[in-house]
Amino acid sequence: MVFVKSPYPEPPAFPQVNAHHILFKRPDQAAWPDFTLHIDAVSGQRRKYSEFVAHMNDLATALGAPSPHGLGFRKEGGEIVGIMMENSSDYIALLQACIIITTPFALISSYSTAFELKHALTLSKATSLFVDAKFLPIVLPVAKEVGMDLSRIFVGRGNAPGRKSIVDLVNDVRAKSVPFIGIRPATKDTLAYLVFSSGTSGLPKAVMISHGNLIYSIGQAAVMGQINAQVYTPPPPVAEEGLPVVLAFLPLHHTYGLHSYSYRAFLAPGTLVIMDKWDIDVALRCIPQYKVSGIALIPSIVHQLVHHPKIEQVDLSSVTQLGSGAAYLPPSLADKLSKLIAGNASFSEGYGMSECTIAAITQPVEGALGGKLKRIPGCTGVLLPGMDGRTVRDDGTEADINETGELWLRSPNVALGYWNNEKADKETFVDGWLKTGDKFSVDKDGNFWFADRSKDTLKVSGAQVSPMEIENVLIAHPDKLIIDVTVAGVSGGRTSDEKVPRAWVVLSAKGKGKGAAVTIKALEKWSKANLSKYKHLRGGIGIVDEIPKSPTGKVLRRILQEQYEKAVVAAQQENVRAKL
Repeated sequence: MVFVKSPYPEPPAFPQVNAHHILFKRPDQAAWPDFTLHIDAVSGQRRKYSEFVAHMNDLATALGAPSPHGLGFRKEGGEIVGIMMENSSDYIALLQACIIITTPFALISSYSTAFELKHALTLSKATSLFVDAKFLPIVLPVAKEVGMDLSRIFVGRGNAPGRKSIVDLVNDVRAKSVPFIGIRPATKDTLAYLVFSSGTSGLPKAVMISHGNLIYSIGQAAVMGQINAQVYTPPPPVAEEGLPVVLAFLPLHHTYGLHSYSYRAFLAPGTLVIMDKWDIDVALRCIPQYKVSGIALIPSIVHQLVHHPKIEQVDLSSVTQLGSGAAYLPPSLADKLSKLIAGNASFSEGYGMSECTIAAITQPVEGALGGKLKRIPGCTGVLLPGMDGRTVRDDGTEADINETGELWLRSPNVALGYWNNEKADKETFVDGWLKTGDKFSVDKDGNFWFADRSKDTLKVSGAQVSPMEIENVLIAHPDKLIIDVTVAGVSGGRTSDEKVPRAWVVLSAKGKGKGAAVTIKALEKWSKANLSKYKHLRGGIGIVDEIPKSPTGKVLRRILQEQYEKAVVAAQQENVRAKL
């Protein structure tokens, strides 16, 4: 069996312990100063590192201590703590408290509709729930419908009559002087949490992440940090405490935000400016106000930033590190973003998914590993420490070098599997390998190149058609007629089940100036000149105000597809009526 190994050294072997030991009990942390850990982006409220640790420990005691001193949560009792909150310091404390008492938590999107919430509660089998007070009108009817004990619903941020909040639980423990409950033991296979997949195809699945997965991913990040430090020294932070400051807006219910702010943030001293949710005006105020040095981004936010009318008036000089993940970032957007920040700032991209805890592929720092690693424009990067990768053809055979195939991954950071979904589990986790559903090619040096999502690929006249290839052609029109685009399959093929490509575009100022009809005609002419006939947009081109995307930046093609198909059916019905 041919596969590619990571060029990096393997992470160190860790003992089978609770992940809390790796996050908060490392020897290096004894020398840390008592720095500002969290700043609320709206209120400006600050929390020191020592205050956070005390708050976290008391919350763990409140959750795990037996009644009457606490809630008595234990994994042995089948406890699953559901969390539906917006970003906050208390959210991070709650996650860490659950880790301490080895009680699994389920991360539920704060954007959930009643339908989505019902699915999340039913699938996770959450036995208790922490929600921000403003979400209670949505949560209570759904919780009642699925049979949850409503007395086990607690408040995250805000207040609600008759319900204990996180602050109340901590204050109760302190008033009673209840001693710290201690760190409960865990093995590498002890379930730490459930995180829901994005659900871009079908209903979301609950991914099981263990303490061992979490520890290994922290080890990968530590190895990367040590290797990168040998060849790259970031400019010193200019914030008042002399520490890195990160703008924390990615939702904590998503893997990217969860690890960036709740786990990797504790590898070294630094400050998080926490936004409860994304607001571009708040973000552009906070960056110069708090001298933000690092921002983890997603493509939809990059798109907003580079096209914001006042972006060039904002002082971004403090920003020295930018990263993008969660979805594919078109090179044109990356170029525009790079031009906005200082010349000595670093910009990196990577590839990951919840099923591999967080990440799998990263762009290396130029010259790392004694000059062995190179950063190649347009390349996704190389495998993270300790990872193996394969590219596999549709028939199950190994793809050749530079041939596109489905990416399979193997490593201790690959998830335990899917919770309560045996069918999907068997289809995705095969003989120790994770089948990602994403198509890549790999060159002779182990560099991986993203091609497309397997599930998004169309078959037209028996040939595979990549939506991303068509998108890249349209966005590359020399007159810059559009600023965003997505392509998906719609009805209209030669058979009832064959789909044909259709594009939805967001016009640029130039496109709007030319008018919709002229722009569409120009794009059709350009695409036909640059694409093989079977890739032509037989489904047409539609103009939209924006491309619908999930909170983490993934394009929700199915929304546009459903709207299109409904319109087609309505037009057909109207034609029938007109003939009667």
